[in-house]
Amino acid sequence: GKTYEDLRKMVFYFTCSEPDIIIYMGRDKFENEDLIAHGFPEDVWFHVDKMSSAHVYIRMPRGRTWDSIPPEILEECAQLVKANSIQGSKENNVSVVYTPWANLKKTASMDVGQVGFYDEKMVRYIKVEKKKNEIVNRLEKTRLERNPDLAAEKEARNRQEREEKKNDLRRKQKEAAAVAEEREKEREKKSYTSIMVEEKMRSNKDNVKSARDFEDDFM
Repeated sequence: GKTYEDLRKMVFYFTCSEPDIIIYMGRDKFENEDLIAHGFPEDVWFHVDKMSSAHVYIRMPRGRTWDSIPPEILEECAQLVKANSIQGSKENNVSVVYTPWANLKKTASMDVGQVGFYDEKMVRYIKVEKKKNEIVNRLEKTRLERNPDLAAEKEARNRQEREEKKNDLRRKQKEAAAVAEEREKEREKKSYTSIMVEEKMRSNKDNVKSARDFEDDFM
């Protein structure tokens, strides 16, 4: 069976209406601490405002920002986070707060699972009028439980990003070298052409001179 430690490290994953976007949620406030520590830069955090609730995240594909979250995904996350709040699940017109993972602020004086924000301007709100069972039930049917090594997943993601940046830099250096080589060839070509023109002019002068010499000799 699972130990308490295993259960504590459980993360729930959900399939939302856009396959490229992953929704995930910590089991409890202890797991939420790990999620805060090992989030990805493309993650967005959701929570019921001013109430205790699960921490729900969405993981955007790399290269996409939180401004491009489709409205239906926002609604799915808001519904899920409301359903996973003891107080919030019973109330109507609940406010859900969301912000990019990088904006989550954790200080030593905060309780387990508690967070603040670096920049209040990077915080947005969604109003959830009432629970929509069809959305919550559909998400719950896709729920997968995993016991991930969050630190290793974050390191793998960062390694891949470093590799991509290195490859990108190599590609740019190659392109720059190719452009420089092309310019050098053009310069050499122009230089060669001007030398050839000069040579031709010189040989024409010589021809004129030799014709005069010939006339002199003839006279």
